[in-house]
Amino acid sequence: MIFLFGPLYSGKRAFACRILHCTEEELDGHAVVNAQQLAAQAQDLTALADELAQNEIVIATEVGGGIVPVDSDARAAREAAGRFNCLLAARADIVVRVFYGLPLVLKGSLEL
Repeated sequence: MIFLFGPLYSGKRAFACRILHCTEEELDGHAVVNAQQLAAQAQDLTALADELAQNEIVIATEVGGGIVPVDSDARAAREAAGRFNCLLAARADIVVRVFYGLPLVLKGSLEL
């Protein structure tokens, strides 16, 4: 599995399309996008990470770089997303952070 993460609108979806040779309209059929939203609703992050690791590409928005939310539910969702990203990165063959449209391979190798 290839795990792509980065800030909002950083080019993750476009980079996934480059890898998969598909359009952005076709991407949802080929990859899991917005994995952090699934984590916020999950009862078992480990089981969810195991399930998503069966996909070719999983995309998550990087969270936690800003102000800590006052709302306890928002804080819990942010913490779940961070822990979930760690679980996905551990299961991934390739981990790529996309920032300003530029991929930075953190784990494994990828022909760019």
